[in-house]
Amino acid sequence: MTPEIVEISFKGNKRTHYFNYKDIPLKPGDYVVVEAEKGIDLGMVSKIGRLVALSEIKGEPKSVIRLAAEEDLDKLKENRLKEVQAFYVAREKIKFHGLNMKLVDVEYQYDQNKLTFFFTSDKRVDFRELVKDLAAKYRTRIELRQIGVRDEARRLGGLGVCGEPLCCTAFIQEFEPISTQYAKDQHLPLNPCKLTGVCGRLKCCLLYEKSFYSATLKKFPALETEINTDRGKAVIDKVDIFREMVYLKYLDDEAVECHSLREVEKILKKQNVNA
Repeated sequence: MTPEIVEISFKGNKRTHYFNYKDIPLKPGDYVVVEAEKGIDLGMVSKIGRLVALSEIKGEPKSVIRLAAEEDLDKLKENRLKEVQAFYVAREKIKFHGLNMKLVDVEYQYDQNKLTFFFTSDKRVDFRELVKDLAAKYRTRIELRQIGVRDEARRLGGLGVCGEPLCCTAFIQEFEPISTQYAKDQHLPLNPCKLTGVCGRLKCCLLYEKSFYSATLKKFPALETEINTDRGKAVIDKVDIFREMVYLKYLDDEAVECHSLREVEKILKKQNVNA
């Protein structure tokens, strides 16, 4: 029988799947001790049951060991305080070594067997001397991990212009490339202030309606298509996919008229027949 799989969340909105081999009664919000790469870690149950079944599970999940006790939570709080101190220490050492990197976050593994420093940088960084200094200071395994600006936003969290938590902190597992073509397809003004998120990159939500717009726009003639009407020659200036309307701009005086998609289709059909 396949053991239950649960989703556990950690600091920085990191979410990972684990097997519940021991059939421990779990519910969202429970803190649990789990297997780590080397040692143990502590996280919070975020999803169970069918919600997990709908997720894409990669690799072989590790195991949930036990429910967290009160002393485990106390140690977690202690780790968080130590992380703050380590952040300031590392930032000073980065400055001392003159490294071109921005420190984003610091995370202790629950058992303190690993201390991870997350940073962003425009290029590769030779941080070997920095690692030596940090290892000598903290006497544990040190990992420096370079992340992108989208990952930085996920780790730090925040609210989007919609007033909701950032999508990358709520449900996005993998980032997909997004281009300005998505905005063009949705007839959005190419205003960087409105199209970029808190990370400074194009908003992930531009992706959500891409398939709908791509499918719906196939029903409409292409923009700039020339059309001969009773009034004169015009070009298709823009379309309204929700009301199924087409805006025609006349070549002689640049006046704009609105017609239904059905009317324009009839005109184009007649135009092609006559041609």
